[in-house]
Amino acid sequence: MAALDEGPHHVRVVSEAIEIDGTHVDIIAAAPDDGPARGTLVVIPDILGLRPLFDDLCRRLATHGLSVCAFEPFAHIPDHERAQLDIPARLTRVRELRDDHILEWASGAADRAEVDTQVGATSVIGFCMGGYFCFKVAASGRFANAVPFYGMVRTPEPWRGERLREPLDTIRDTCPTLAIFGGKDPWTPPADVEALREAWAGLPGHEIAVYPEGEHGFVHDPTRPSHREADAADAWRRTLAFCGAA
Repeated sequence: MAALDEGPHHVRVVSEAIEIDGTHVDIIAAAPDDGPARGTLVVIPDILGLRPLFDDLCRRLATHGLSVCAFEPFAHIPDHERAQLDIPARLTRVRELRDDHILEWASGAADRAEVDTQVGATSVIGFCMGGYFCFKVAASGRFANAVPFYGMVRTPEPWRGERLREPLDTIRDTCPTLAIFGGKDPWTPPADVEALREAWAGLPGHEIAVYPEGEHGFVHDPTRPSHREADAADAWRRTLAFCGAA
């Protein structure tokens, strides 16, 4: 996570579970321990869910004065079963997810993080699949700002389920949103980015940042071959500023 520079604050990080509408939801929470946070940030992980990468990500974000909480998007699957799911298996189970559940869990994560916040707005960010849900969570009215990283603008065909709405159907209701894309990402082709641009035409507070050489996942996981350190560092600077932490 070297592309996300650390801020000046010393922080504490905990991994725990909270009950949200009867569901056991694993979370990672990080907040400054040298004073109150000046903003709240909810993180929706990618297809692999919570793992050490997100412990480090939440910690680094919290060093910028934010109270941060990431939650497990596959919380409906029992822990022992979820631990056995690789990427292909998870991809086949996205269609089981529900927009209303993801929103409930994102709101619950926000409630948990806001305990450590005195001032500032509550924002949400998400990566890959988490970015796909971030677009829809941003239209709920719960969050002040949103930053989806390479989130799918249209639902991939294998994911289509009865409880998953198209992001473009809710896109004009989103809070101020900074959408970050890679120009070479097959999950978010130029036609989809252009459709988003057209949907947001005339709406204040909405931005689209396209990094021409970026492939899928080029920002948040430095172990991926697609990681681009300079582009990722720039995307993180823009994100922190957009969410009021810089």
